[in-house]
Amino acid sequence: MPDTSKIINGKKFMWDFVIYESKKEAQDLMQKFKDDGFEVELIEEENKYLLYTRRVVTEIVVEGEAPV
Repeated sequence: MPDTSKIINGKKFMWDFVIYESKKEAQDLMQKFKDDGFEVELIEEENKYLLYTRRVVTEIVVEGEAPV
């Protein structure tokens, strides 16, 4: 079982829990993640492909009234 998270260049990335059989399939989804604002790393392990993603929170939306 692959690691659920990896530290890459000092940043924590989370595995998407899918093992891709082909590099092409992984690269297609990798582009979708990038288009959605994620940083993505493609890792090859034992001739299988894994995607590790991360996204920095840029906005926090709070609903309702603030507590007193």
